[in-house]
Formats: sequence, C-alpha cells, structure tokens
Amino acid sequence: MQQPPFRLLAAADAALTRVDRADSPLRYAAVDCCATPEPEAHEAVAAGRARLADLDHHLHCSVIGTCLSTAELRKLMARFADVKGASDLDIHHDAVRQTSHDPQVAKALQKALDHRHAPALQRASKLADAEALTAYWDESLHQGEVPGAYWAMLTHRKTTPALRQRVFGDVHMLSHLVGAANRADIRRLVALERDNAELREKLDRQQLRSQELMEERDRQIAALRRELIEATAAAAPERQERAEETDKAEKAEKAAALIALQTARRERAEQTAAAAQAEAAQLAETLEHLRRHTQALGRELGAAELQLRINADDGGRNDQSAQLDAQLQGRRILYVGGRPSTYPAIRDLVLRHGGEFRRHGGGLEDRAGLLAAAVSWAHVVVFPVDCIDHESVDNLKRVCTRQQVRYMPLRSAGIGCFAAAFSGPAEGAQAQGEGREDGPSGTSPICPRHG
Repeated sequence: MQQPPFRLLAAADAALTRVDRADSPLRYAAVDCCATPEPEAHEAVAAGRARLADLDHHLHCSVIGTCLSTAELRKLMARFADVKGASDLDIHHDAVRQTSHDPQVAKALQKALDHRHAPALQRASKLADAEALTAYWDESLHQGEVPGAYWAMLTHRKTTPALRQRVFGDVHMLSHLVGAANRADIRRLVALERDNAELREKLDRQQLRSQELMEERDRQIAALRRELIEATAAAAPERQERAEETDKAEKAEKAAALIALQTARRERAEQTAAAAQAEAAQLAETLEHLRRHTQALGRELGAAELQLRINADDGGRNDQSAQLDAQLQGRRILYVGGRPSTYPAIRDLVLRHGGEFRRHGGGLEDRAGLLAAAVSWAHVVVFPVDCIDHESVDNLKRVCTRQQVRYMPLRSAGIGCFAAAFSGPAEGAQAQGEGREDGPSGTSPICPRHG
C-alpha cells in the first residue's frame, strides 16, 4: 500500500491555491484543509447526479471514510490490490489514491456507495432546490443519518457550491467532536439498563416463588392439624391409646421436620431476594452516576461547540455568549492547579468576556504561602480536581471559606469544562459570586471526587 496523497500545510498554501481537472466537471479551490467548490462545478452537473470520479479529489477521503465501513472497503479493494496483512488505514489511503487515478476503482466504489445508500438517494432525488436539500441535510444530521445523506448531498444535481462546502464542513467537524469516549459511555449505560431490567425480573420471580412456598407450607400445616384432631377424636379403646399416641408423636415429628424444612427454604428464598435487591440498588446507583457523568460531558461539549462557533463567526455573540459575558464581565478569576498547556486558552476566554485572570500552581509550581494573597484578590476561585493534590484542595477550601470567596471545583482541566461551569444563568451566578459584600459564598457545584 502506498501512502495517501496528503499535503503538507506549507506546500498546500504555496502550490494548491486552485486545482483544475480537465477530466472532471467539478473544480475546487483548496483553502487550508477544506475544499471550496467553484461556481462552474454547479453548472457542470446540473443535468444529472455527479459521479465519484467527478468530485474533487479532496472530497474522496471524507466520502470513502464516512459512507463505507472498513469491512466493505476491505472486501471491495481486494479486487484491485493485495489487502492481506494491510491495516484499515492503509486500505483507506490506497482507495483514496486509486479513486483519483484508476477509473475502474472509482466505478466500483460508485456502485457500492449507490447500492448501500439507495434509500437516501431515492429520497434526495425528489428534492428540487437547494432550500429543500438544506432542510433534508439538517434533519439527517439531527437524526444521526449522516453517511447516506452525505453521499446524496455531494452528488445531487441541485447542490450548490456553498451547500456542498457546508455539508463537507459539518462532516469534517463531526470527525473532531464525536469521540470514542462518549460512545463507550452510551454503550455502558444501555448495558447497565438492560442488566437492571433482568435483575428486576429475577427478583419478581424469586418473590413469587417464595410466596408460593409459604402458601404450600401453611396448607400442609393446616392438613397436619386436621389429622391430629381427627386422630384424637377417633381414639376409643384404651389399649389402642398408646399406639395412637405413638402414631401422633411420629406424625408430630414429621410435621415438625416438614415445618423446619419449609422454614429453611423460605429463609433461603428471602436471603436470595434481599441479595438481589441490594445488587439492583447498587446497579441503579452506578447507572445514575453514569447518567450524571454523561450529562456533564454533554454540557462541556456544548460549551466547546460554543467557543468554536464564536471563533468561526469572528467574535459573533449569542445567548450563551451573553451568559459568559454576564458571569465573567468585570470579575477576577483565580485558577489553581491544572495543566500549563490549557492556561493560555482559559486566560483568553476570560479576557475575551471582560474578566481578569490569574493562576496559582497549587503549591507545586508556586509557593503555598502566596495562596492566601491570591485568594484575597479573586472574586471566584476555580480548580480542576484531576490536576491538584488533596492537601492543596483542603488548604484552598479553608482559605476561601475564611476569606468568604466563592470556590468552584471543575471535573477536568479542559477549557470545555471551564466554559460549561460559567454557562449557567447569569442571575444565580451573580448572587452567589458576591461573597465579600453579601456574606459567605453560595453552594459550589458538587465535586465527584472531593464532595
């Protein structure tokens, strides 16, 4: 397998300002890492669907990687190259390279893509303008049906250059934002919910069985009692009295043994049911913890997306940005602990929203004696619980409580977690943040490690 036709950034800026292909009706201008279609491309494919070979080679990588699974691509490329022992990445690289140079490979990939995403192509073929295509793409993106919609949008005859660039950009950003960690958390959550349901069914069966055993025991005890009463009433002759008494004693012993056996069975059933209830409670607690963790990750991802949109819009503002302005405007933020690689981004975020920023190493990089002076300067003290030791956390909490300064533990040292912590309603944050004038600070967010 040969390496894919990736370009260094310097070479791309110098030599690939514009890419013209004589054998393709589509031409794209390369700007940074994303290809932008030229106006002539839309007119060239207005009469019908574009083929994979017609698309600019910068799109081949995203189309093959997004719209075909690794197993399908490996099976298809085995017809054109030796894939034995090759990794999925090598096969992907070779497919992208041969699509631009080998018409047979491009034709085979075109056929495989059309066959796999036939429903999406059929639905998109009924759309007659760019506005309908945009609505179809937004709906597919929201529902997670990206591969089929992506292939249909790129090859549709009514797709405009601007719409094609937007679709390419959405898929490009999804590859950065969607991580394996979230998918693993979701799979584990579903597995725990399934296990919880199975344990509940098992507990119900155990309880029903225990109830049946107790009813059977009661019926046997009642039958034995009736037998004892009938035996006593039937005793007439004196010489038979001893035999009847002996028989009664034997029956009583049998009854006692049977009662003891049934009692032992009931106790074992009750112990089994109690153990199942305890296990179900523990699984429910674990499930709730994972749900809260997933929600926290969702909030951090939303905050990170907000910052990306702000950077992409050249400083544009929206409601979430206004919330950050309301909570950071004119406020002094002290950041304790954390990683040096994240300080510049967090500092720029605070300064961009009108706040002031200082940091303290938590006793490892800076002298611990400077912590009290730094806390007295700040309005809000934040620290990531995964990048600071327990002794520094305890000392920091004591200093903040003594000086009546609000402190805020963060789940991690990332900028997304920091932005999510200050993305709540501005009124509550202002009321809790004025610790020096209005008394002790309000309740800080719950820390999953330190409480």
